[in-house]
Amino acid sequence: MTRAQGITAVNCTSCGAGLDILGGGRVSTHVCGYCGAALDANQDYAVIARYSGLQRPETPLALGMAGEIDGVAFTVIGILAWEEIWQGSVWTWVDHQVFSPTHGYAWLTVEEGHLIFSRRYRKPTRPAFLTSATVERAESRPVVRTGSGTYRYYETSTARITFAEGEFNWEPKVGDRATAVSILGRDAMLTFEHSTTEREVEISTWLPPATYAAFGAVAPARASRNHPLMPYPGRRLPRFYTLAAVGLAVLAVIAGLGLSSMRGRAVASAPEIPVASLPVDIAFDLTDTDRLATIRLQADVSNSWAYVDVALTDPEDRPVFEAGREIGFYHGRDADGRWTEGSTVSTLRFHPPMPGRYTLSLDMPESGTWQRGGAAASALSVRVVESQSSGLWLFLLAFVFGLIPGLFLLRALLAHKRRWSGSDWTDEDD
Repeated sequence: MTRAQGITAVNCTSCGAGLDILGGGRVSTHVCGYCGAALDANQDYAVIARYSGLQRPETPLALGMAGEIDGVAFTVIGILAWEEIWQGSVWTWVDHQVFSPTHGYAWLTVEEGHLIFSRRYRKPTRPAFLTSATVERAESRPVVRTGSGTYRYYETSTARITFAEGEFNWEPKVGDRATAVSILGRDAMLTFEHSTTEREVEISTWLPPATYAAFGAVAPARASRNHPLMPYPGRRLPRFYTLAAVGLAVLAVIAGLGLSSMRGRAVASAPEIPVASLPVDIAFDLTDTDRLATIRLQADVSNSWAYVDVALTDPEDRPVFEAGREIGFYHGRDADGRWTEGSTVSTLRFHPPMPGRYTLSLDMPESGTWQRGGAAASALSVRVVESQSSGLWLFLLAFVFGLIPGLFLLRALLAHKRRWSGSDWTDEDD
């Protein structure tokens, strides 16, 4: 019996089981789900191959299920299971051929719980086709351009068919292999598939889990956290907020630099105090209690260190603070050239609690050298400046403003990295 218009069922010419006719007039092969016989739909359903003992794959979709994708009604007419083995690892997925009376044939793929919709891509590409051999010869990641955007190479896979059931508009053979070169775009993937008999270009998009319910199926309990076609909604901050945050951060930095550049007024200076004369007291007058005062200590250390005790009392002889500062400076040469570490200067900042005469007490209870070339500290210099301003809080505010778009940028970068994490192109290849 030759396939005719209006037929809704046939009997398998191998086992006699009733088979539903679900596809359109371009169906060429019907694989019996009972005996595994592949039947030629255009030649009286003659047996062209037999596949017995095949293991049925796990899939939420079944033959005859119907649902809508982007407002178009499709029916599941065929099921194919694929297996890829590479360096001891095994990947499996299930393709479902679907048919629409108005839009023809397409594929629904269940892969690690995700549902992918694929259809033939008929628009021109540059280059016109991409093979695995082309990828192997490429010195940088291959790029394909189309009228809708640019796609970059993602992966190459060679898989074989392990199961077939239902109707197909081509002749799938269990055990046959096909190689697919996948290139990824902004929200879609192009696949250049080639086997021993045909070459085809397909475009694939990710479908939300609700699509399972649209077909009357139950979504898998688990899906992988990542699929290269998964969208990442809300990962971008609206342009106005991004520009506003960046602008405010820039203004805060400028204001902070302005405040930090205020040098203030020197109220005390002792350019060279011999270490042998320590401890020593230095008196000075402070009048500005609104802004910062700074005590700058400098020691002539070279491959050595010195620990300085610092104590400050106010005009009423009450302690303002007591602190210790280690000043150390080291230098040398190695295989990478000259190097330095540390500093000969240490700074303390404070807010004067009241105007009047303050007393600064300095001592150096400990010091030491590093290696034989070290020179111990022999003198200490002090400089006290008042009426200084600090841009620290403005710099922190700029950081907070910059953090807002920065977090969204970081999220986008992490999403991009995760999206491309499954690519088999390594950085060394680029």
